[in-house]
Amino acid sequence: MTTLQQLRKGKWGIYSILLLALGSGLVACNENAVNNLSPADQPVYITNYDRSVNFNQYKTFSLPDSVVIESNTGYQPSLGPLESRFVANVANAMTSRGFQRVNRGQTADVGVAIIRVSNLYTGVGVDPYGYYGGYWGGGYGFGGLGGFGGYSPYYPSYYTYQVADQYWEIQVVDLKNRPAASTGTQQQLNVIFDATVRGSDISTQQDVDAATTAIFNQSPYLQAAR
Repeated sequence: MTTLQQLRKGKWGIYSILLLALGSGLVACNENAVNNLSPADQPVYITNYDRSVNFNQYKTFSLPDSVVIESNTGYQPSLGPLESRFVANVANAMTSRGFQRVNRGQTADVGVAIIRVSNLYTGVGVDPYGYYGGYWGGGYGFGGLGGFGGYSPYYPSYYTYQVADQYWEIQVVDLKNRPAASTGTQQQLNVIFDATVRGSDISTQQDVDAATTAIFNQSPYLQAAR
């Protein structure tokens, strides 16, 4: 399969336990973060799909009633008002495209997961212009510290920083054509559709409506055979 952009291996082993009860791993994909957006550019809806796939072959889908919250500490399901709205909107959109939702535990052609990513990364940087005691000495004088001829010893200035990575994601995986499980290896499912909402957080139900509408409007290929 031609993956969508970046492969994220292993995460769907947890997604499937929490959401689809598949006991399987997943090969997933994710777009790079959208940085330095102006308020006029926000939010941004990024969609991609496996162009070798004919979506008409799929008829049924499995979508849990909760959203997976992905963070540095792990994964957990969540079902607040925004999550409920997101699930309902995605289910309605899939149904309007001719797909039939099945109950949990029933066989489905595709699995749908809604994920809210909220990661916080901490790093250490060095200020190349940091110094101790005045790098050039007092007023470019002479004598200085320890016979350095007016130059004080230089020490780099270290600092820590944190970067937040927050966005919403919808993933559709192929359950109909899953590879046969083999002993000792984790089964991996193919992501056939991926959508992310970046640039600004979704904080209201109106934001959810706008996001799901935009995502499905720009994905006409998500269509079941009628």
